[in-house]
Amino acid sequence: MPPDCLILAFDTSAAHCAAALLLGDTVLSVRVEPMHKGQAERLFPLLEEVLAENNKNWSDLQAIGVCTGPGNFTGIRISVASARGLALSLGIPAVGISKLEAMAYGTTGHVTAVLDARRERVYRQSFDNAQALSAPQMSVLLDIYSQLEAEAVRMIEDEALDLPNAQPVESIVEAVAHLTAERYQQEHPRPAPLYLRAADAALPRDPPIVILP
Repeated sequence: MPPDCLILAFDTSAAHCAAALLLGDTVLSVRVEPMHKGQAERLFPLLEEVLAENNKNWSDLQAIGVCTGPGNFTGIRISVASARGLALSLGIPAVGISKLEAMAYGTTGHVTAVLDARRERVYRQSFDNAQALSAPQMSVLLDIYSQLEAEAVRMIEDEALDLPNAQPVESIVEAVAHLTAERYQQEHPRPAPLYLRAADAALPRDPPIVILP
C-alpha cells in the first residue's frame, strides 16, 4: 500500500451515518452520527465535511470503501449506490466490505463475528486470523448459543446480544477503510449489497391496476 494512499470509507447499514478518512496507516478522521432516518440526505455533506476538515478534495482520493451489510436494507442501498456513483465519477475503485468481515478485522486465532438480526436471529461468520472460514449466514440464536459458548465472539458493542466471551468492536467504518486500503489495487467486483434475509416490506393490499386495451 502506498504511504500516501488516501481512502474514504462510509457506512449507513445501521441507525447511523459514519465516515472515515485514512491516509496510509494513519486515521485522519472518524465520524459516526446516530440517526434512524435521513442517511441519504446526510451522507454526502458528511463526506465533504470529513474531507474539508483535513484539507483534502475528492480528487485526492485513491479509493472508496463501503460497508455492504448485512443490516438495514435502505441504508445498505444508499451506501452501495453512493460508492458506485463516486467511483464512476472520480475514476477510482470502490471496494465493498461486509460488516462481519470488518468486525473480524485485526483479530487473531479463531473468532466468530455475530451481529443482531432481530427476531431472535443473528448474522454470523467464522474467521481464523481475520480470514473467512465460512460464508456469512443467518441463524436462530438459540440454535447456536451452546456453540458460541466455546468460541471467542466479536460483536458490535451497542447490539442487544448477551453472548458468552463477547468482545466489543469499536469502529466498523474504520475497519472498512483499512480493508479497502489493503485491497483497492486488487481485482474485485463492484460493491453489492449483502442481504441475508428477505425484506420486511409488505405487499400492497390494493388489487393491481388493470390497464384497458
